[in-house]
Amino acid sequence: MSSNTASPNPHHTYTERRAAAQAELTALDRVSARYANLRTVAFVAAIAFAGFVLAGRMSRDGWWGTLGALVVYGVLAVLHHQVFRREERQRLYVLLNDRGLARLGPGWHDFTERGERFASPSHLYTPDLDVFGQGSLFQLLNETATRAGEERLAAWLSAPASVAEVESRQGAARELAPRVDFRQDLCVDARTVAREKADPSLFIQWAEAGPSLTAIRWSLPLALILPPITLTLFILGQVGVLRGAWVWLGLGAQLLVVVLTRRTLKAMDDAVERGEQGFVRYAPIFERVEGQRFEHPLLRQLQSGLQQHGEPAVSAHFKRFSRLYSLIEFKRHQFHPLVHWVTLWDIHALFALERWRARYGMKVRHWFSALAELEALSCVAGLAHDRPTFAWPVLEARGPRMEAEQLGHPLLDAPVPNDVALPGPAHALLITGSNMSGKTTLMRAMGANVVLALAGAPVCARAFRLSPLHVLTSMRVKDSLERGVSYFYAEVQRIKAVLDAARAAEGQALFLLDEILLGTNTRERQLASREVLRLLLATGACGAVTTHDLSLTALAEEPGAHVRNVHFRDHLEEGKMVFDYKLREGVVDTTNALRVLRLAGVPVDDPEAPAR
Repeated sequence: MSSNTASPNPHHTYTERRAAAQAELTALDRVSARYANLRTVAFVAAIAFAGFVLAGRMSRDGWWGTLGALVVYGVLAVLHHQVFRREERQRLYVLLNDRGLARLGPGWHDFTERGERFASPSHLYTPDLDVFGQGSLFQLLNETATRAGEERLAAWLSAPASVAEVESRQGAARELAPRVDFRQDLCVDARTVAREKADPSLFIQWAEAGPSLTAIRWSLPLALILPPITLTLFILGQVGVLRGAWVWLGLGAQLLVVVLTRRTLKAMDDAVERGEQGFVRYAPIFERVEGQRFEHPLLRQLQSGLQQHGEPAVSAHFKRFSRLYSLIEFKRHQFHPLVHWVTLWDIHALFALERWRARYGMKVRHWFSALAELEALSCVAGLAHDRPTFAWPVLEARGPRMEAEQLGHPLLDAPVPNDVALPGPAHALLITGSNMSGKTTLMRAMGANVVLALAGAPVCARAFRLSPLHVLTSMRVKDSLERGVSYFYAEVQRIKAVLDAARAAEGQALFLLDEILLGTNTRERQLASREVLRLLLATGACGAVTTHDLSLTALAEEPGAHVRNVHFRDHLEEGKMVFDYKLREGVVDTTNALRVLRLAGVPVDDPEAPAR
């Protein structure tokens, strides 16, 4: 089992980086204050020069002083704006390192992005294993800066990858784990583009749309010919070769072109504006990725997709797009209607953008897919960096199999570790124990770590070995008043879905069932639970079941069975229940339901107490 190679002290890393960013921000605040004072002086000087001239205390040459002061003010304003942008970046670095420190303790529970939009109550494991929502794996891992990166991370947590994919992600994440600077730079670059999390889907939709200007293609040659002709007519009229009225013939023709193309140009312009959403500023993000020196094949493959041999880099394409989009944004200027009439400006600008889309539009999805993959890998790498004691799982092609040494729940700050072994097909753990002793937490630890492992992430264990598994759970079954579904029938539907999925997976599955069939009487529950477990094991799947029905433990004694009885227990210390959360062999021989009721203040009798 290989160990994590990331920084052994992430707290020190984040503390140092936060202090450096805060020091830079403090220095920039002082620079900003100086620029603000200088701008005030320049503005007051401009007002003073103008006032002296108007009051007759200075000659008209004083206007030059006013102009000079305004020029100085403008230069200072530009420089001041650059300081503002640098300050914004440093604030983001402070925030990222604050989040890094929070992730080392319980503070990550306050992160606002919890992935609820990816949650599905019908998913076969995400609701039961806290993959999305408050206190979830997604909330812990997510440090993406785009919607596409968020969706990629959610997809990895929602479905298992193949052995080759997992091993590839592991290698890439291990290389990225110590590169805190690159991961944070990438995140800051993306968050500087847009205050809200950028969603490239609209831009991709625009880029992949077909031509929008086909209906007015006739206008492009006219846009190239008419303005020079009109200018020539104007010049000839000024020098007396032609009558000045001839220029109006050219302007009239151009006005007709403006009128006939107005609707099509506006539709194209509106589509571009809806899709752009700040992506003109994405060139620095791709440029940063292009400038890295990666070793792992997956990282180099993602990078090569952004800079194909013999072609300009993707950042160059975005810079070109940015320049073309700036021509379109001229429409916000007050003189735009006049300029468009005289030069047919919008036809030139939008046809140039149409040519850009025709050449590169079908590649845009691939560019953002590569960026999303890098973001998701960076999240996995962040977990490896922040949890240096987590192990990298070892994947095996044949299964089902899951074996762990010192397994803990990855979402707990101080989990109690236990060894767990499901070494082959049709193996199961039958977990008994008193209430609150840790039965369900162990199963969630098993499931959550398998989800992490098959997403390519490290796991909360000293060693972890598994095959690709479809995780199937039945833990948090809910009835539905709206659908008229009782708790028992909701449980039956869930178990049916688990059985069907186990058969479809041809046994390559891990089932985790928590106190199934509670909605029926004890006798029927015992019979039905026994049969459900037999059906699951008959598919070849492996798994674990918690139960209070001790009669189920007899399954371990049946010939050829691979069912193993394990349990958790509690004991009393000074009248209080104490749990050690350690897994033990065999069947539990104590219960605590009555003690729990009495400790909660419910006056129940103890049947074992002597009669009075």
